Amino acid sequence: MVRKKTKGTKLSVFKGRETKLNRAIFQSISTNGSQTIYELYKNVRTFRGLKNTHYANVNKRVRSLEQLGYLKKLKTQATKAGFTTIIYDLTSRGYLALVLNAINIDDLLNTLNEEFALQITAIIAEATSKTKRSNNRKQRSTKSSHEET
Repeated sequence: MVRKKTKGTKLSVFKGRETKLNRAIFQSISTNGSQTIYELYKNVRTFRGLKNTHYANVNKRVRSLEQLGYLKKLKTQATKAGFTTIIYDLTSRGYLALVLNAINIDDLLNTLNEEFALQITAIIAEATSKTKRSNNRKQRSTKSSHEET
């Protein structure tokens, strides 16, 4: 069953009109392991409120989640009809999104000891500084290409 209320931070992947379907895809893969889009489609339809979900919608969501870095192509597999299909799995980012969505940040902060809090702070600081540097480089390259034209 797809949870409606989250305990943790509202992540962008779990906001908006795709919320239920995204959560169902994440939960289906985390529970049943890597799957094809058709297997995901069959499993997603067992969740409450998603019984009438169309295959095309699951297909679009899976491909979108792959582009966002939450899912990855694991391998290809031959079907009975002679076609090949792709098997998808959650990335580390996908598993992290599930964990962050399930925990309450206040509860986490209250239970962390000093060492773990320091480690988490260092990891977040490193990740955000890399993101800022990458964004600054993109802005500079865009700015210089506009100046050249």
